[in-house]
Amino acid sequence: MKYWFYCIFFVGWIYAYGQQERNFDVNQIAAIITPDFQEKSIAAAYTADFEILKPTTKVYLDARIDTLYDAGVFQIEDKRMIEGASVVLEDDKVIISGDFKPDQNLTVSFKYKVKPKQTLYFFGDQMWTQGQGKYTSYWLPSIDDMTDKIEFDLSIPLPADYVAISNGVLTDKEDDESISHWHFDMENPMSSYLVMIAVGKYDKQQLNSSSGIPLENYYLKGDEAYVEPTYRYTKEIFDFLERKIGVPYPWPNYKQVPVRDFLYAGMENTTATVFSSAFVVDSIGFNDKNYVNVNAHELAHQWFGNYVTEVSAADHWLHEGFASYYALLAERELYGDDYYYWKLFNTAEQLRSRSDSGKGEALSNPKASSLTFYEKGTWALIALDELLGTFDFDRAIKAYLERYAFNNATLDDFFAVVAQVTGKDMTEFRKQWIDQSSFKSAWVLDYLTQSEFIKSYLSLEALRKEPLDAKQSALAAAIGSSNDYLGQEAVFQLSEEPMNLSLPLYTAALADEQLLVRQAVAQSLNSIPLAIKSDFEALLGDESYVTQEMALYRLWSSFPQDRSKYLDRMASALGFKEKNIRQLWLTLAIVTPNYKQDQKREFIKELMSYATANYSFETRELALNYLTEIQFVNESVLLSLVDACVHPNWRFRSGARELLKRQMDNPLSVSTLKEILPALPLKQQQYLRSVLE
Repeated sequence: MKYWFYCIFFVGWIYAYGQQERNFDVNQIAAIITPDFQEKSIAAAYTADFEILKPTTKVYLDARIDTLYDAGVFQIEDKRMIEGASVVLEDDKVIISGDFKPDQNLTVSFKYKVKPKQTLYFFGDQMWTQGQGKYTSYWLPSIDDMTDKIEFDLSIPLPADYVAISNGVLTDKEDDESISHWHFDMENPMSSYLVMIAVGKYDKQQLNSSSGIPLENYYLKGDEAYVEPTYRYTKEIFDFLERKIGVPYPWPNYKQVPVRDFLYAGMENTTATVFSSAFVVDSIGFNDKNYVNVNAHELAHQWFGNYVTEVSAADHWLHEGFASYYALLAERELYGDDYYYWKLFNTAEQLRSRSDSGKGEALSNPKASSLTFYEKGTWALIALDELLGTFDFDRAIKAYLERYAFNNATLDDFFAVVAQVTGKDMTEFRKQWIDQSSFKSAWVLDYLTQSEFIKSYLSLEALRKEPLDAKQSALAAAIGSSNDYLGQEAVFQLSEEPMNLSLPLYTAALADEQLLVRQAVAQSLNSIPLAIKSDFEALLGDESYVTQEMALYRLWSSFPQDRSKYLDRMASALGFKEKNIRQLWLTLAIVTPNYKQDQKREFIKELMSYATANYSFETRELALNYLTEIQFVNESVLLSLVDACVHPNWRFRSGARELLKRQMDNPLSVSTLKEILPALPLKQQQYLRSVLE
């Protein structure tokens, strides 16, 4: 991905640190989950099968639910009710009390209702879950511990025009008048944080991997034109990972579903990845931000995280480092070596900078950042491959996965397997790459400069402080090359030079076949010289929504006399799903004097509508920023802004809170906020009071 790459850094998990020793084990959980879209709640009929390991008077389930009723405790073997057993909801747990003996396996059944405070979300006509870490118990009683593996079987009754997606195989779909009952079965156990449900008005694309695994790619009805670009290379990625990892995909099928307002880029629930609908793109959008890296990353987690699960956050490299590494290998297979080395070069620069400033982190640090777990984790695996040789590296990975299949593992477990398979002592490697906080920049530079492209880039980068006449031929060669990254660097260096000397190179860059080279011109030129005006205008039709958006703004700013012409030309452009070009167009149309004066009220109304909860947070974020920038903040906008301040997505929420704080300097906004406060939902009232006070 060339745009929105930060989205992949979405870890912020809180983990259960190791399994508390229990006198029981939960083997299977089955539930019928009935959503209520009006109340944003669920009602459920629930059963859990317990195996008693030691004599005990109490077993439990983690359960942050509201009410529990119709409870019973039964012997599994003969379904006989166990006399004297009780079931109560207490301290965020369902506690089952009785005189329980080993081999006296039991089933607990009950019904419950809950309006989840987190983990299960309703947005429009979609519902989805995100149980990362230990939070599934907010909607499904379970064990909040990654080391506890359970078989989950879920059923979801829904109106007939809705589709349900959950873990495992859809074993049955019963249609009863206006209701469809979806039944899913997981054959193997998994950690509770990997349980999922997604509900919406979906269709699906059905593919099959070369090994015969069904690949189900879901999309919203009406989004047929987005299917191929969004899921581009899915089969190729799947086939590559199976070959490279050397262990067959461990589950019966693989599903992917986009949802609006997702908290991260994607989440690798067992057999069913949920990902942000921001990655639903058409063929032009694919050039700017695509799902390929996230697609590969989440799929790799089906082995590294789902098949073999870490024990605690200190072992998190076994999830994120491995998923990032194999995703990068898949991208290398698709895009080639230059892309591979370029991504590594950029992550190395970030890691080197942090390390040099004393902020480096060890991969064994349970509180390390996403950058460390993902990118330093990738580098550690590259170094391990270099140390062992690819043949032994692949053998060790295969042995590790087979040894701990459907189980949990630690860093010690992994390196013990590596040592056993290869006969190599891993002590020094662990010290240098896993336990050391600093980044091995010298080793990394040696690895990177195996690439002739990286050597060329570093040579070009070294010219940044040279005068233009001393480097003009080198910049021209870079712009004329077939390499996006070299051309980009050349254009960015031009931005520091006198325009009269740079014009020939800008002209060449605007005619370049490489998309990123042309985009670099749009990014770096704040004011467009008249001499290249016509060449720059061609960017309004470029195969990039990012470039089109920047070009529109640059041209509008540079040539006031032609503003109406540019607005007329881009009047029908939308851009990404969040309507980036449309929203810029509306803003410019509103503030351009004498442009379509009779329609300005409709333009304002449309822009305001994009700020409301009817749209995804990406769309709302753009609209709120534009509306506050042009100082159009009425009661409707303030209502949307306050609602955004309590949104589950922390990035959106944080940005909205900053915008609201700025309104505190506006007496009219403060007065309006005080007036609307009593009618707001409770959560919004609480937050707004804290700001006003």
